[in-house]
Amino acid sequence: MRKTVESFLAGHPDKVCDQIADALVDECLRRDPQARVDLHVLGSHGMLMVGGEWASAADFDMAALARNVYTEIGYTDDVEVFVNLDRPSEELAALRGPADSCVVSGYATRETRELLPRPVVFAQAMARRCDDLRRANPHFSWLQPDGKVQVSMEKGEVRAVTLLASHAPDMDPKDVKLALMERVVAPVAGGEDVHVYVNPAGPFTVCGFHADTGVNNRRLSADTYGGLVPFGDNAVSGKDPLTPQRAGAYMARVAARWLVEQELASSALVTIAYTFGRSEPVSVDAAGVGEKTRGAKLNLSELVRKTFDFRPEAIVERLDLRRPLYRQASVYGMFGRAGLPWEEPLPAENGTLAEE
Repeated sequence: MRKTVESFLAGHPDKVCDQIADALVDECLRRDPQARVDLHVLGSHGMLMVGGEWASAADFDMAALARNVYTEIGYTDDVEVFVNLDRPSEELAALRGPADSCVVSGYATRETRELLPRPVVFAQAMARRCDDLRRANPHFSWLQPDGKVQVSMEKGEVRAVTLLASHAPDMDPKDVKLALMERVVAPVAGGEDVHVYVNPAGPFTVCGFHADTGVNNRRLSADTYGGLVPFGDNAVSGKDPLTPQRAGAYMARVAARWLVEQELASSALVTIAYTFGRSEPVSVDAAGVGEKTRGAKLNLSELVRKTFDFRPEAIVERLDLRRPLYRQASVYGMFGRAGLPWEEPLPAENGTLAEE
């Protein structure tokens, strides 16, 4: 079976919106760790719109911060920013209470050291290499910020790579292809049998919001597990850490990692369902491939429920989530990366499974 996944460069319109949304969340938490935030960002043809609900004492120039992020990503044009936020209605606040209604999933596999599927790791690595070359290597100043990577694997081997990378108008497309094949594709997924397509439709010189509209939370499969497993509706960018979409997605990943690290499964999927007004999830289910047995066959769902507290407020406390963390995780995927609390080694109390 061929597995195909995608990742996105920092300047892809949807990822620009994700980074702006989470930069705003970070700044809000820096000023008010108890803030409740649910932001939506849309960018299109010289315009950026920030909307949503905002219950916080934080006060700062959101439009200026959004423009700064846009510039830091690598764009030099001016973008007009509109901000239209309001407090949540009393009815909505009462309906949600301590939680919202959503289904989130976490996954881990022994396939890579990142505990992620190999094609996901490869696609993210190539997207990051493109951006690193553009930012740090003067010989690649012709690269522009927009682009995406698609990787197809079969039987553990890379079969095809498609790389879309925006570039300066005066660059010969043949030179673009040769340079990116040598410096981006070959170091990550080189091989004689790999079919490589770099800008296969022709030149890519009009990019970002000039070419397409972006919306945050539109690339959930690339943000999580490449669409290779169920990933729920855990749209997280622009949300404060107490929302079950964000806290639950992180803790489901922690639980799945734990099952794999404890060698209870070679791959594991943990799914959590929350409903309005309840902190306790209505269901927590875990499934694994290659489970080990300790006497009787383990019930992974029961084991996970006993080991972890999946209430959003408990997750926030355990992982120390009320701090500026989120912009860094809003591009190249939010899992499998050092420095993020949901990817750190588990504390001693959950680090080993007691023998029965």
